[in-house]
Amino acid sequence: MGTFLMASAVGLTTGCAGPRDEEKPATGRSVERRVPYWVGGMDSQTIAKRLGVRIPQDAVEVKAAYQKGFQDDGLLLAFVLPSGKVDEFLKELDPEEPVVTQEVPFAGEAVPVTPFAHLGLPEPDSLAGVRKAQVCAPCEDNLNALHVAVAALDGKRSRVYLKAID
Repeated sequence: MGTFLMASAVGLTTGCAGPRDEEKPATGRSVERRVPYWVGGMDSQTIAKRLGVRIPQDAVEVKAAYQKGFQDDGLLLAFVLPSGKVDEFLKELDPEEPVVTQEVPFAGEAVPVTPFAHLGLPEPDSLAGVRKAQVCAPCEDNLNALHVAVAALDGKRSRVYLKAID
């Protein structure tokens, strides 16, 4: 029994790694965090690069976030485009599944692990008339999955939502 406890203790202490440099506070000391947590200092261009997408020049109201998870990380990117430019952007993404329209909002009480509410935006699933597609799963590089959703804001503008699991 003593050998088992000793081996377990060694396994627990040697298998744990502290936070990476970008996750350490300025003092250099490691900090214990509850998972998941939002990582600061990730701008929209950094997130777009990790997603493997290009933010269109016409995009406004660009917002991004990175959430560190226990097993998988979540990446969010959202922006507003002129509605006439959305199909061009979707074609550039080249989704592996057809774009479908969700006519009726999801009526369940599901809470997403990586919510767009963190960016001050409604969840695409909570909106009617949203066009959605799986871009890839698995994706090239390190992404496990990338999804896109597009919600019309008015007759002239639409919000593009991109969510990835890394």
